[in-house]
Amino acid sequence: MVTESNISKRTLICDLDGVLWRGDEAISGSAAAIAKLRAAKFKVIFISNNSYSTSETICAKLTHFGVPAQSSDLLTSASAAAAMMQNQSSAQGQKKCRAMVLGGPGLRQALVDAGVDVFEPKKTGAAVPDAVVAGFDPEFDFAAVDEAARAIRSGARFIATNRDPTYPVPGGVVPGAGALVAAIAVASGCEPEVAGKPEAPTVELTRQRIEGYAVVVGDRPSTDGALAESLGIDFALVLSGVTSAIPVLGGESIPDPAPRWVSEDLAALVPHLLEISDSIG
Repeated sequence: MVTESNISKRTLICDLDGVLWRGDEAISGSAAAIAKLRAAKFKVIFISNNSYSTSETICAKLTHFGVPAQSSDLLTSASAAAAMMQNQSSAQGQKKCRAMVLGGPGLRQALVDAGVDVFEPKKTGAAVPDAVVAGFDPEFDFAAVDEAARAIRSGARFIATNRDPTYPVPGGVVPGAGALVAAIAVASGCEPEVAGKPEAPTVELTRQRIEGYAVVVGDRPSTDGALAESLGIDFALVLSGVTSAIPVLGGESIPDPAPRWVSEDLAALVPHLLEISDSIG
């Protein structure tokens, strides 16, 4: 809601995969679009369900693509999962939590920074870990599923960074963390607590960063759109990622009713957001 106290403030909550890039290819016009929005006094928060890369790696990629950024500009499902583990440590009277991690360096680093004792499958020892935390992991295999499922059935908490079934790369999509998490859920007989969009841990972390008018820009209605709905703010859908006017297998379709804005990409969306910015003052 725009009020007298925040009328000059505005926040852009911008997804990464499918909005700024597809895999290692920048989406045309995205860097210039962010520059224009920053010039219009939008505070830009980059948000991603992809937990694989560290904050430093993501910032370096953004900068390489012409979008200067620092870690404080980011919010990932890895940081949301780490916050969940921190809360668990507090609930256990500051006892250091042990977590079996199936994921990339970004997830492991976020958990270590949160004070979690991190182990990979086959390196946890005999004791049941406090939690199994699963995200995207290209080295995911049968042995990892087996050990994770055994730990969960023995009482370990099951946390998933996200349940996105796919994520966009040049030429199509590849399996996302959700596909891997589903295997663990089936094998363990237990559904996970989910850290990333559009679930409560990420909703609350995002809410803390919003100033004034805010809009979520993303390519996936089921996560980005649902995040905007939970926050009670506008959603702008771009068709440069997994959503298309004619849906394809592994992707998503434009919702009915459609969100306030549907644009081919971030560059095409900018004039609409600048119009909103001008109306705010």
